[in-house]
Amino acid sequence: MNGIIIPADVPQNAEQDFIDNYHAITKNHNRLFLFSCDQKIEHLHDAFDPEDEAIHQDAIHPEHLFKIASQGDIGAMATQLELIARYGKQYPTIQYIAKLNSKTNLISSSQKDPVSAKLWDVADVVMLKKDSHLFINGIGITIYLGSEFEDEMLSFASKAIFEAHQQGLIAILWMYPRGKAVKDETDAHLLAGATGAANALGADFVKIKAPSPTDTKSSVEQLKEIVAAAGNTQVICAGGTQIPVEEYLQTLYEQLTIGGTAGTATGRNIFQRSLPHAIALTRAISALIYHDAAPQKAMVFVKE
Repeated sequence: MNGIIIPADVPQNAEQDFIDNYHAITKNHNRLFLFSCDQKIEHLHDAFDPEDEAIHQDAIHPEHLFKIASQGDIGAMATQLELIARYGKQYPTIQYIAKLNSKTNLISSSQKDPVSAKLWDVADVVMLKKDSHLFINGIGITIYLGSEFEDEMLSFASKAIFEAHQQGLIAILWMYPRGKAVKDETDAHLLAGATGAANALGADFVKIKAPSPTDTKSSVEQLKEIVAAAGNTQVICAGGTQIPVEEYLQTLYEQLTIGGTAGTATGRNIFQRSLPHAIALTRAISALIYHDAAPQKAMVFVKE
């Protein structure tokens, strides 16, 4: 089973579904290329504004996300459950991860500690999957550790992960330390705590922001501690804001080979580009994650 860990809360009659879902999003490897597309709520229009010179005109259309996912080479597309419902019939071949909670970026942490409230539950995912026959392979949930509302998010996530596993679905946590109690959101020691907490909650994958470098250690060197703290939960790093392709691919390569991460969760670095460029970039990323290509070889896809 290529090293798949089947949690004990996956009942025997759901084990094959869990294996199939895991294989579908990891392409029979133990790594995940997650195309993150939850920004229509999370970032509102900031990530899609065509007046921003760094953002291509294609990005304004929500369907751009689905075109990239269907024509590109990704593991799975993560977005809100009802956005999947809006476009799923037109794009039935995509492997989907359904986000169950979200918040906008309008209220800053200085005004109020962040809370990502539940919008849907696992039963809604199971119903849509059954009625639509779409490939919904798992759930995604955001937790803001350090927020005064972390107890609500932790409680929701713990129950949802158990329910997802009962249905043979994969569970992915977005773990972001954030709030007035958090001095440094990208402190490696704190992020190690976040991945350890994700493991204790039962997550199969955990998405974090890459740690900040220190005077003695680079960001990727510090990832080793964070990955170790996650135990048998796989760690993937967020892609973050758009940067030059060569820099992005080099960073990802080092995260995989030095830091020991198991993939990436990238959105803006892909969908803020034109459709042809975005599709080409997914192939370059996939070459790194699923075929152990070096950045120079992966760049061939972008230059074609």
